[in-house]
Amino acid sequence: MLSAMHPSAGPLSRLRREHEELVLSLLRKHGPLSRGELGTRCGLSRTTLYDIVGDLIASGAVVAAVPLAEERRRGRPVEKLSLNPDAGQALGIDFARRAVHVAAVNVAHEIVGSASEQHAPDLSWEERVRLAERLVGTLTGGVLRLGALDAIGVGVVGPIGAPGDLTAGDRRLDVLSDLLRKSFGVPVLLDNNTRLAALAEATWGAAADDADVLYLRVSHGVGGGLIVGGSLHRGAFGLSGELGHVTAVPAGAPCECGGAGCLETVASVGAVLDAYRAAGGRADDLAAFTAALSAGDPAARAVLAVAGAHIGAVLAAVCNAIGPGVIVIGGELARAGEALTGPIEKALGAHIMPASRDRVVLRPATLGATGGALGAIALVLHESPLLSHYPADAGPQDDA
Repeated sequence: MLSAMHPSAGPLSRLRREHEELVLSLLRKHGPLSRGELGTRCGLSRTTLYDIVGDLIASGAVVAAVPLAEERRRGRPVEKLSLNPDAGQALGIDFARRAVHVAAVNVAHEIVGSASEQHAPDLSWEERVRLAERLVGTLTGGVLRLGALDAIGVGVVGPIGAPGDLTAGDRRLDVLSDLLRKSFGVPVLLDNNTRLAALAEATWGAAADDADVLYLRVSHGVGGGLIVGGSLHRGAFGLSGELGHVTAVPAGAPCECGGAGCLETVASVGAVLDAYRAAGGRADDLAAFTAALSAGDPAARAVLAVAGAHIGAVLAAVCNAIGPGVIVIGGELARAGEALTGPIEKALGAHIMPASRDRVVLRPATLGATGGALGAIALVLHESPLLSHYPADAGPQDDA
């Protein structure tokens, strides 16, 4: 990469190219970094790093800028390095159960825009992809510049393995991947949309720059995601993050997964509404339940206290196993605020190891419905091998 600057194809040239690729990959994954931050992450000597960065800036692959005054702390402003935002855009699509969400970000990690639209749950994949195309057009003026990234990230409901590793026998994902490749003409990276929301919160949202994050989405289903050492953890079979199917109530109600007493059976939107109606409340949907909660209905608050206690106990067990620094709570039910997070924090305090009790921070998600689409972009920025030739016009490469 960038070997036009280094005509020799010998060992020193290859080593220098590896250093350039390392710097570019760190800026792609983490966004703007100072030279000091970049040096800490890459491990290169100060002299080598400054030489590499100087050449990348000269070639146009990297740009340097001082943050705006309102974004700076006191003292001398620190110049930040980022990939050239004109090099292209990264596109993310989240195919949720009843909506399509899209987002676009340039390679400097600046969000270009996002859009969403609801649809009927039985909408065909062909129609969902056409809807995604239309929404993307509203963000890009009809001209999507994927540039050096040359890939799109996609979130879907349900288990899926590593990017591009479709679950065996899942024709649904085969069809979707084929449709998207035909529509956009580029490779597609697929992953579970809740896991991607976790990655988004760790990239742009409530846990930005935290390396170890536990994310939980409490909605009509309950799921989660783990960021370990700054990377998305999928597990051996693509089943990581299925927190909704951790047992919360032994010998409890049957769950659609085939188990019993899963967290989803006591903390999903449906479970909370059922418990509220069993306690004498009247609510046909979450909006009505939220209205009752806002009006001070003690039954609504009591139901959330029970759900929050179960959530907190499960999260504490996961924390004791993996040791995250931040827990992020998202999803429709999380909009209840303190009525839910208060009981969660209380249960965390009761069940988490004493050594972690004052160290793990609980935060609300900040990215909302587009979190999955933004996480799909982060998937491309973090893991796509397609930037290895960035910038595309850097000249011929040697064969190493």
